Amino acid sequence: MVEAVAVDNGYAPSNLLLQWHITERCNLRCHHCYQDNYARDELPFDTLLTILEQFKTLLNTLRQRAGQFIRGHITVTGGEPFARQDFLDLLNIFAQYHEQFSFAILTNSTLIDATLAQQLALLKPAFIQVSIEGDEKIHDEIRGKGNFQQVVTAIKYLHHAKIPTYISFTAHRQNFRSFPKVAQLANKLKVEKVWADRLIPCGTGANAQSLTPDETKQFFELMYQTQQSSNWLKKTSPVSMQRALQFLIADGKPYDCKAGDSLITLQPNGDIYPCRRLPIRVGNILENTLLDIYDNCSLFHKLRNPEQINQGCEHCFYAKACRGGLKCLSYAVTGDPFQRDPGCWLKNS
Repeated sequence: MVEAVAVDNGYAPSNLLLQWHITERCNLRCHHCYQDNYARDELPFDTLLTILEQFKTLLNTLRQRAGQFIRGHITVTGGEPFARQDFLDLLNIFAQYHEQFSFAILTNSTLIDATLAQQLALLKPAFIQVSIEGDEKIHDEIRGKGNFQQVVTAIKYLHHAKIPTYISFTAHRQNFRSFPKVAQLANKLKVEKVWADRLIPCGTGANAQSLTPDETKQFFELMYQTQQSSNWLKKTSPVSMQRALQFLIADGKPYDCKAGDSLITLQPNGDIYPCRRLPIRVGNILENTLLDIYDNCSLFHKLRNPEQINQGCEHCFYAKACRGGLKCLSYAVTGDPFQRDPGCWLKNS
């Protein structure tokens, strides 16, 4: 059961994102994967449709509370979502509700060919995100021999089908200095965005080497230099710097973690997390409705409390704007999501 707290029925976020993991099956075994199991039970298709109705109910309830339209979005992933034979059937149903919510796909892209790309284009996903972890050598060391070329080929299929495509880069000690090569490739392949976040040491990647505070700063400076490179036209640069602590270098709006607020994560077995990278089980959709969990979860309430200041950030100028940086990294390193970001290089004085 979800731990009950006093419910504020007037609360509604500015938007609502469900990150929906429909399977843990995957044909890759990446060294920094957040999963530690690739064979947990997954829900049958009929149950997925029931969950979709619950998402729509939650979204409509929040819109009524707000008295205005709230943008809804589902990002569907796995594991590898295309490992489920009924995945396209689910996407076809999503496509019937474009006026209510958008959807996107996170995939390792190894199962995407020209035919599938054209089928996906008809469904009009907001974007499809793939991962590139460095140059070909580094990427293949992390994701498997030959995978780099598979991803590049898939991106070309998606571009030809006119599907907006994003590249995600997960930074750790082995690869962070190779980010410029990924950004240059993204520019060459004409993807809409390349963004990066830091590795969270959990699951299979629990023993991977996270960036130190000094390395985190170096990495963000490298990102910013790449973004601002004179070899690029800034307006066409796909590099995005809107993640935790990146504003300290890029001088943008401080990142504010939305886990448990406008972000909810659903696992293949029905478990609910605030975020996939913050794997704290707060309930199960087979036991409580999505609306019940959203309204009554004490952790969700604490995560979305604007007055909550992480321990170690009390005297920081950015404490309320940044709200502690990557809560998932704090949790992975300290066991407490309300500790300051372990990668922060600022002095808290």
